[in-house]
Amino acid sequence: MYVMGVNDKEFKKDHTIISLKKKIKKNSASCTTNCLAPLAKILNDNFGIEEGLMTTVHAATATQPTVDGVSQKDWRGGRGAYQSIIPSSTGAASAVGEVLPSLKGKLTGMAFRVPVPDGSVVDLTVRLAKDATYKQICEVIKKASEGEMKGIMGYTDEEIVSQDIVGDSRSSIFDAKAGIQLSPRFVKVYDNEWGYSQRMCDLALLLAKHDEITK
Repeated sequence: MYVMGVNDKEFKKDHTIISLKKKIKKNSASCTTNCLAPLAKILNDNFGIEEGLMTTVHAATATQPTVDGVSQKDWRGGRGAYQSIIPSSTGAASAVGEVLPSLKGKLTGMAFRVPVPDGSVVDLTVRLAKDATYKQICEVIKKASEGEMKGIMGYTDEEIVSQDIVGDSRSSIFDAKAGIQLSPRFVKVYDNEWGYSQRMCDLALLLAKHDEITK
């Protein structure tokens, strides 16, 4: 499983991409994982993550019915996408452990499907291994967004809402004004996502560099 900007340098020629739905040996992670993993990597590299919980407030998707119906996945999933806030499961947080092995078993989460057409949010609460102020956390994320993760991770201190990030090609935009801190090691950070399609293009370009696979 690959997240551009996080573990794409580990790509090997013997990793085959069969399908994004069936019999996946190696693939590009979900839009939520692409949003979460860059942020988790920055936090873990700088402060260490001991454990964390993620909630994604996710825009409606094509798998949801427009009116109440039947879902093969779960009962709630069959409810109309634009009439309710729908609790749902997600493997995005645990998938980060596949991308960043040092975080395997340390993150889990859930989702809420909400009646908006685009623009989603990742709300991450973590217990850090090292003491840090919220200002320090913001500083390292901003530095990464302007350096090694430029184009993947974004940073904003403006008072944005989800609609404002629609069309942004970056995987994540860290919302500095939306985070809070309870103690030096317990912090909640906020992230917006949109750029999944852009990451699919980036992955395709990565594959194109390996002719043996793409022929």
